[in-house]
Amino acid sequence: MNRFSKVVLTSSLLFSLNISVAVASEFEAVGEKLKVAMQASIRGEADTKRDHNRLPAQTLKFFGLRDDMTVIELIPGGGWYTKLLAPILADKGKLYVALGSGNVEKNLLDKDGFSNVSVLAADARMGKKPGARLYFLEVSEFGINDADMVLTFRNYHNFDRAGRMAMNNAAYAALKPGGVYALVDHTQRHMEGDTPENARRFDPVTAILEIQEAGFVLEASSDLHYRPDDELRYEVGRKSVTGNTDRWTLKFRKPE
Repeated sequence: MNRFSKVVLTSSLLFSLNISVAVASEFEAVGEKLKVAMQASIRGEADTKRDHNRLPAQTLKFFGLRDDMTVIELIPGGGWYTKLLAPILADKGKLYVALGSGNVEKNLLDKDGFSNVSVLAADARMGKKPGARLYFLEVSEFGINDADMVLTFRNYHNFDRAGRMAMNNAAYAALKPGGVYALVDHTQRHMEGDTPENARRFDPVTAILEIQEAGFVLEASSDLHYRPDDELRYEVGRKSVTGNTDRWTLKFRKPE
């Protein structure tokens, strides 16, 4: 039993068990496309050297990605996951990027194989107010309501509570009933106050409570990114932990 199973409703656990075999079967097509995408020339050494740590195949399988889904990737950064998701979804699905997508728009979306990627919520505002530690985020909606999955990787910690709730609420509105909201982020020790060392970590219990507050049901968690030698003491960029941080991996579902 994993670390967060006690907060998952019994009904959700039973549902997860019932669909596990189906998810594994449906992921086969994704897995084959992912293998090709991981070998693509657009991925440089900076991308490939993170494969062993980020475990994209295992992570996307856990989240239940299919190649015919409509997917929104939030805060795609430099496009590490975008370079994998776009080719997987190119033929049958659709990929959107939203929030902090400037680097992807500038450096990736005009490349071959990314014509099926579109930008949402271009008018959203995010930034830091003077003296603030966390970013604010102002977004009311993403403009669609039929997404199958919303993903974000190592970004939840960046925002203040109002920004996190705005993101959660917008994700909820964008998903169709039964859609998946999937998140990974660096683990902060539960109930630990803010320190200079945990600025890019986030308490998973707080994340669960906030995301449930937006209406989602926690379906499952995974220990894929559990790292026992990360003592949760140091900033994630320190040499002793960078590339080896403990990360919580949570899968929520919008009720039918």
